Amino acid sequence: MKNIAVIIMLALGSTMSAQVKNVTKESTTTTVTVDNGTGRPKKVVKTENTNATQNIELQDAESNKLNKDMKRTPVEVNRSTTVSGDGIPTYYETNGQRYIFVPDANGYKVSSSTDVNNFGVMRKTSNGQYIYHSNGRTSLGYIDANGNFVVESYDDKTDGVTVETYTRLKQ
Repeated sequence: MKNIAVIIMLALGSTMSAQVKNVTKESTTTTVTVDNGTGRPKKVVKTENTNATQNIELQDAESNKLNKDMKRTPVEVNRSTTVSGDGIPTYYETNGQRYIFVPDANGYKVSSSTDVNNFGVMRKTSNGQYIYHSNGRTSLGYIDANGNFVVESYDDKTDGVTVETYTRLKQ
């Protein structure tokens, strides 16, 4: 009985092969500070991430040869770029309308893509939330775990709270 178990274990072990990968990661960060004469320099940080993955396979993997040559396999390369800093706008959308959130000295200015002259303002509070004022209405807002901006407003007519979510658009 022991012999049968050992034979099965050896047979399974010889047919299974581990997937071996060659992974290369590279990150480049560039920081630029611009003094436009206003007395408050703006800082922009650009981060470029490159991730290359290649499967390692052998030519003649089943042979009894001691030194084996590697087989050429395709390399999968993924690149991503993130730009952040002062003055970089963030784009949000709600009810099919696109909004631009532009940082200013005290928080953000919010305008729609159709009427950039009519804007709201956001001011950060001490607990990390925002006071949002737009079109004569003052509300409380916060950024959720997904990066969306959630606005909660008191409604006099219904004596309740309405919640509006601005979905962050990926750039």
